Amino acid sequence: MNISVLTLVRDRRAHLINLIHGLNAQQEPPAELVIACMQADIERDLPDTVFPVRQRRVAGDALPLARARNEAAAAARHEGLVFLDVDCIPSPELVGRYRAALAREAALYMGEVHYLPAGAVRLNAAGAPDFDRLDALGVDHPARPTIGADRIVAEADPGRLWGLSFALTHADHDRAGGFDEIYEGYGGEETDYAWRLAAAGIPFYWLGGARAWHQHHPLYRPPYPHFDAIVANAQRFHARWRRWCMDYWLGMFRDAGLIEWSPAASEIRVLRRPCAQEIEQARLNDDVCFG
Repeated sequence: MNISVLTLVRDRRAHLINLIHGLNAQQEPPAELVIACMQADIERDLPDTVFPVRQRRVAGDALPLARARNEAAAAARHEGLVFLDVDCIPSPELVGRYRAALAREAALYMGEVHYLPAGAVRLNAAGAPDFDRLDALGVDHPARPTIGADRIVAEADPGRLWGLSFALTHADHDRAGGFDEIYEGYGGEETDYAWRLAAAGIPFYWLGGARAWHQHHPLYRPPYPHFDAIVANAQRFHARWRRWCMDYWLGMFRDAGLIEWSPAASEIRVLRRPCAQEIEQARLNDDVCFG
């Protein structure tokens, strides 16, 4: 099975270049890389690659994440789809592990992602990332399982889809209807996609050995810059599935006095929006920031 790697970019050029260096170092290179550019222009002067790279520009002032993912998948020319966040550097085994898993059984596979501190990425003389250094500095996400390199573990909860790194067949993506483009801006579209996949009868697995490293960038906790999108997309998700997504963030918004909400509620009542001071105070610059 040939593999198309799909990624999205908006103002993450340095991270994208490191992702490409990681793909060049694959033991089994992908058949192509498709980049959906959510910005004014495509990326120029990218590193040379051992595989073709194709770019598509996706319009939209608000982050058009669902549309960009759909357009990347529509542009893919191969049956195996690996969605890899632009902030991630793939381990040399990643594409091969996803390919072998998809050949074993058509399903949704999630690889492990370790988080890096600032300044962790260095290239060797051959232009490849120093993978030993990444392995030494990468930190497991505390809310995700640690899987042995040769293991595949079933996941019963579709809501645990980890959008940073996952793979499935083109046929299963299409069978679930792709991502719903009603979701605009940050949040909700991945969880909705997961439930659509589950409704289509597609099983979920954690896949050991398909490791990626998440490159450092500042985050906000709570994600106040995305307050409006999170509230609106959570309401959209609840209207469809009669359950909440992003309830962790909603609980933080509630505790800060921004919204009136509970897990048993049928709607979110906005009391006020975060002020500039609250947004600035939520900004994290720690060595490791878990997204």
